[in-house]
This record gives sequence, structure tokens and C-alpha cells, in this order.
Amino acid sequence: MFDTLSDRLAATFKNLRGKGRLSEADIDATAREIRIALLEADVALPAVRAFIKQVKERALGAEVSQALNPAQQVIKIVNEELIGILGGETRRLRFAKTAPTVIMLAGLQGAGKTTLAGKLGRWLKGQGHAPLLVACDLQRPNAVNQLSVVAERAGVGVYAPQPGNGVGDPVQVAKDSIEFARTKQYDIVIVDTAGRLGIDAEMMQQAADIRDAVSPDEILFVLDAMIGQDAVNTAEAFRDGVGFDGVVLSKLDGDARGGAALSVAHVTGKQIMFASNGEKLDDFDAFHPDRMASRILGMGDMLSLIEKAEQTFSQDEAEKMAAKLAKGPKEFTLDDFLSQMEQVRKMGSISKLLGMLPGMGQIKDQINNLDERDVDRTAAIIKSMTPAERQDPTIINGSRRARIAKGSGVDVSAVKNLVERFFDARKMMSRMAQGGGMPGMPGLPGMGGGAGRKKKQQKQAKGKRQSGNPMKRKAEEQAAAARREQGGALGLPAGEDAKNFELPEEFKKFMG
Repeated sequence: MFDTLSDRLAATFKNLRGKGRLSEADIDATAREIRIALLEADVALPAVRAFIKQVKERALGAEVSQALNPAQQVIKIVNEELIGILGGETRRLRFAKTAPTVIMLAGLQGAGKTTLAGKLGRWLKGQGHAPLLVACDLQRPNAVNQLSVVAERAGVGVYAPQPGNGVGDPVQVAKDSIEFARTKQYDIVIVDTAGRLGIDAEMMQQAADIRDAVSPDEILFVLDAMIGQDAVNTAEAFRDGVGFDGVVLSKLDGDARGGAALSVAHVTGKQIMFASNGEKLDDFDAFHPDRMASRILGMGDMLSLIEKAEQTFSQDEAEKMAAKLAKGPKEFTLDDFLSQMEQVRKMGSISKLLGMLPGMGQIKDQINNLDERDVDRTAAIIKSMTPAERQDPTIINGSRRARIAKGSGVDVSAVKNLVERFFDARKMMSRMAQGGGMPGMPGLPGMGGGAGRKKKQQKQAKGKRQSGNPMKRKAEEQAAAARREQGGALGLPAGEDAKNFELPEEFKKFMG
């Protein structure tokens, strides 16, 4: 969604790099480019004005003018202001002191409230809660059935006593759901309310009546991130008519310009709490302004990637795999390779995972063109092998390759390439497990150039050679001891003399 904005900002910052000092004209030109980029991204004008004003004020101050690298300082300022416009700190859910906690969803029809109710329920279940979805959208055809199906897929409870399709009292359903949740020991109630194609008095009144009936701990406004400026107008109307505590962005994976996400927190004064970025029930997470700002500026989102990995990979399995690799490369088999690949696949789309890595914005076209089915093809090839072939791929000869290719529906060359890639990956992973590090990367153990650096360190460690003559060596040691008694480190006076020691005049200017 933010690709266009990211590209424009990257081009703007590229023009700043290499300049030892930034003039006022440079900062004005940069601010103008950022303003155009934000307006093209459909960010609300009040938010753009406030953002540019803050950036310019800070960029023209000592923060940049006295910096060793002014360009990096400007990028730092833009990053901090982006975090501010997105809401600042991460906003957490407020839970009731006495269960159940009631969360009410509000928003226009088509914003994705019903699907989002399932996503939120699944996310809360993963946090150790027992959520209950309540069907209070009794106007939209099949809304009740949709919520029931979504709840079943999410593995959470549902309360739907009325058939819907225009039948039933949503306010009474909402009120009864609280007692039902207490009886069945659900600690969170998520109320899915009705929407309309546009703001109208009837919808506002119904939402207000449900709010008064259940006294929700959180009212979340579900905002379609793809509808641009009108999303902000709708959010303001809901804030004034019903009121809400936080915003949930849906359809964040769309190809719209994303201005709503950058505008809503500033315009409404309510923070974005969650973001939905896909069609699957687990394409949903808490919204972190700092991480989103980092992704917009092409700096990746390593924290989210690490969190996804921690949720998918078990500590025990990781330790077993590390121990196996440490024994030697041959211990790692194609079965292990397949297992690891399936674990990565559980983390989500490969292209989305790569997009979280820093610097991946430069090759986003290649990432977007990745064929996710390649993982399935690789799995099919491995599963077409015999157990012996998976344990020892070196036995795979021409006739075996032909059989495997026929069984998995691929060319013989695909089988050959997979086996070769596996051997390379196994070798690299074994080196990493044994502390060798990544090959070809200077500066770390076992990474290209390490041998030369080690020799250099050994050479430096040798220091000044001692004399081979025992009498001469003893005289040298006595002289060194006498020098240590007379002076401290670096030849400076020690003891009482150090208290009265003064630097020469020519050195005093460096001491501030």
C-alpha cells in the first residue's frame, strides 16, 4: 500500500546523501518533495501541513546544522515525525477488571467488520483469552451466517440467537450476550454491529443504543484503508455521533495509496490499534507506529519478523536442529529441510516476510513477482523421494532423478537444482551452527577475510620482542619497573605528582 510513498521518499533522501552541509534551500526543496509525496498518497491536508511544519522546524535547527551527517539526521527527523503522525506509542487494549471485557466494532458496510471480528477473536485466543463473537448485524443478508462461519474457522465461540436478514432486535441480542458470556465463562465479548453504505441517522442511533446497552470497554472503529479521504470523514462522523476509542485498519494489503492510515490518528485524535493485511484469519496484528514508519522508509520491520518466527518455531525444535547441524553437515537431511520450509511457510507469505527485511524495497519488483507455489513444488519433489534418498541425497542418480521428476510433475533439471541447492544450504547452515558465521562476510568469525585479520591480530599481540640475552633482558625489566614507579600510564606522573600535573597550553584547547 505504501510502495509509491516509499519510492518518493527514497528518491528525495537520495538527493541529500553526499552533501556535507545542508543549506536552507536544500531543506526547503526536501520539504516540498515530502509534501508532494504525502499529498499523492492521499494524506489529509491538515495532517500534511502539521507534518511538514514540524520537519522544517527541526531540520532548520541545530539538530541538523551541527550534525556530522545532515542527510541521516533529516531521515531520522522524518522517521520520528512519521511515528508521531501514526499515533506515537503502541496502544494496547484495555481489559475490564471483572470479566467479560466488551469490545464493540463499528463502521461502514463493506469495511470488513465481520471478518475482522473473527481475526480479532483468533488473535485474542492466541493471547490466552476465551472470546465470544456476538451477531448484532441483523440487517445485512447472511451477516449472521457469515459470523458463525468465521467464528468456527477462528475456533472461538459465537452468540447468534436471531436469524438476522431483517429479523430480531440487535440491542436485546447485545444485552443478552453479556449474561451468556458470564454463564459460559467467556472473558471477552466482541460485538459485531450493522453498517450502512454511508453515514445515516438510523445507523448512528442503533450503534449508540448498543453502546448504551452493553457499556463497552473498547469501541473500535473499523476503517477501510483503501477508500482514501472519505475514510477520514467517516471516522470523524462516527467519533462525533457514537464515539470510539481506537481504530482498526482493514485491507492494508490493498494497492490504494494509504493516506487514510497516515491521516486518521492525526485528524481524529484516536490511535490505530490493529491492522488487517490479508484475507486469512491470521493476517492480523497489533499496530506499531514505529514499525510502520520504518517500513514506509524502507528500513524493514525486523521486530515483527522475529515475533512471527517465535510464534511459529518451538524452542525445543530449534535446539534439536542446532545440535544436529553442529555434529556435521551430513546429519541435516532433506526431511529436516522440508520441515524447516513448512515452518517458514506457516509464518505467512514469503514475499511479505522478505518485505520486512531492511533494504528489500530496492528489489520489491522481484519480491512481488515471487511465485509462492515454488515452495509447494519443492515440497512435492522431496515427498516424491524414498526415505533412503531423503536421508542421503548423494545416491540420487540419473534414473532416480527421472523417477522423482515424474512423481512430482516437474522437469529432471528441477530435481537436480533442488539437490544442489540443498547441499549448498546444508554446508552454510552447518558452518553457522559451528560458529563459523556466514561465508564472504568480513568482520565476523569465519566470514571472508577472517584469516588475514587473525594473522594481523596475532602480529599486533606479539608487541616488542624481548632480548634473547638473559642479562640484557633482566636489565630491560628493571628499567621498565623503574619507569612504572616514576610515572603512571602513558608516561604521565603517578601518585602525589599527578595531583599537581597540568597539561601544556597547546593541549588545553581540546579539553573543552
